[in-house]
Amino acid sequence: MSKDYNYNTEDMQAIEEARRKKVEEFKVHFDTQEFSASDSAFDTYFDGGPDEEKEINSYSGEEVKEQMEQISKKALKLKKKEQKKQEKRKNKKNTRTFRWIWLVSVVIVGAVLAVYLLVGINDMLAINRTEDATVNVVIPENPTLDDISQALEKSGVIHEPKFFNMYAILTKSTENFTQGSYNMNVNMDYEAIINYLQSYSNRTDTIKVTIPEGQNIQEIAASLKNAGVFSDEDEFLKLCNSNAFDEDYTFLKDIKNSDKRYYKLEGYLYPDTYEFYVNEDPQMTIERFLTNFENQLFSKQSVQGYDKKIRISDQVEKTDYTMDEILTIASIIQAEAASNDDMYYISSIIHNRLNASSDAGVQKLGLDSTKFYPYRSEEYIPANQKSGFKSRYDTYDLIGLPPGPICNPGTQAIEAAINPKETSYLFFCHASDGTPYYAATLDEHNYNLSLAGVE
Repeated sequence: MSKDYNYNTEDMQAIEEARRKKVEEFKVHFDTQEFSASDSAFDTYFDGGPDEEKEINSYSGEEVKEQMEQISKKALKLKKKEQKKQEKRKNKKNTRTFRWIWLVSVVIVGAVLAVYLLVGINDMLAINRTEDATVNVVIPENPTLDDISQALEKSGVIHEPKFFNMYAILTKSTENFTQGSYNMNVNMDYEAIINYLQSYSNRTDTIKVTIPEGQNIQEIAASLKNAGVFSDEDEFLKLCNSNAFDEDYTFLKDIKNSDKRYYKLEGYLYPDTYEFYVNEDPQMTIERFLTNFENQLFSKQSVQGYDKKIRISDQVEKTDYTMDEILTIASIIQAEAASNDDMYYISSIIHNRLNASSDAGVQKLGLDSTKFYPYRSEEYIPANQKSGFKSRYDTYDLIGLPPGPICNPGTQAIEAAINPKETSYLFFCHASDGTPYYAATLDEHNYNLSLAGVE
C-alpha cells in the first residue's frame, strides 16, 4: 500500500534539487572509466529500505563491470588499430626509402656493368688492339684457363683476362689447351686466339730428332728423352706395349702374339727425322711414328727395281710371309748387315734357313742380335736382371723366327726382306772392318770365321 505524502511548492523544489545532485553523484565517467555512488546519497534518494538498496547496488555494479569490459575491449581495439596505422605509415616510409636506395644502386651497378661490358667487348673483338705486332706467348705444362689468360695478358695479346675466361666458359672452349710456345698477333679476337692456341701446328717450341734405322724401342725412348721431347720415358714404353693404337692403325691387329713380346710396337716405329714438341704427349709421339709407317708401307712409293710406284704392302702379299714376319726378318737384317748390299745376302741366308728341311740342321737361326733382346747387348742388361737373364727372342734356342722384330728397320732392310738374293748360303760372318763372308756349308763357315778373325 502506498504512502501519502503532502508537499508544498518549496518542498518540491528542494526535492528536485536533491534529485539532481544525486544524479550527478551517481554519474559514470566513461572517459576515465570511473564512477561514484555514495551510500548516503542512495539512502536519501531511495526510501525502500536496506534490501532495496542492496538490490540496486548489486545491479548497478554488474552493469558497470560489463560496460567497463566493453570499453576496455573497444579501447584495446582502437589502440591496436592505431598501432597498425602507425606501422603502415612507417613501412610506407621505409619502402619509399628502400626504393630510392635500390634505384640508386641499380643505376650505379648498371653504370659499372655497362663500362665493364664495353671494355670487355672491345677487348673480345680486339677493337682496342689495332697494332699489327707479333709476340711470343708461352703456355705452361698442363695449363688451367687462368694460366692461359694470364699468359695472354702478360704478352699483351689480351687486356681483360677475366672477360676472356668468361667468354671461354660460355663458348665451352675451356679444354684442349696445351703447353707450348706460340707466336701470336696482338690484334686477334678471342675466337681466333682460342682456335690458334688449340692447334698443335701453331706451336714454335719444336725439336727435330733423327731416329736412325735399327734402334729398338728402348733406344728410341732414350733418344727422345735426351732431346727433351719428354722427361720420363716410362709412359712411352708402356704405350708401346699396349693395344691403344689398334683401332686407328689396322695393321697392328695382325699381331697375334702380343703376350710373347717385350714391346708390341717394336718394328713399327718407322725410323726417320721427326719434329716433336717440347714435353709432347707420348701418345702423340707414337702416333707420329705409326702414321709415318703407314704412309711408307701402305702408300705407293718409288722402289728400286720397279718402273712404277708400288706399295710395300702389296709386295709383302706376294710373299709367303705376313707383314709382321717380314718386319721381323727385316729387323734382323738391319741389326746384322754391314751394308745395303750385305742386307740382300743376309736376307737370302735367313730365308734359306727358314725354308730348309729339318735334316739340314739349320732350323735355329743362331743370330747374335737376338740373344739379349730387348737389350742391345749383355752390357745393357740391368744389374738386377743380369744373373740368369734369358731372352725369349734368343734364336740360339728358338726354331725359326723370334716372336717379333728386334728393332725398327728402314725401307732398305724391308725391301731386302721381301726380295732376298737367290743363293745357297746358310751361314755368314763379318770381319772387324765389316767385310762379309758367306758359306753354304758348316766347313766353309768355319774357314770364313778364321779368315774374318772371329773366334
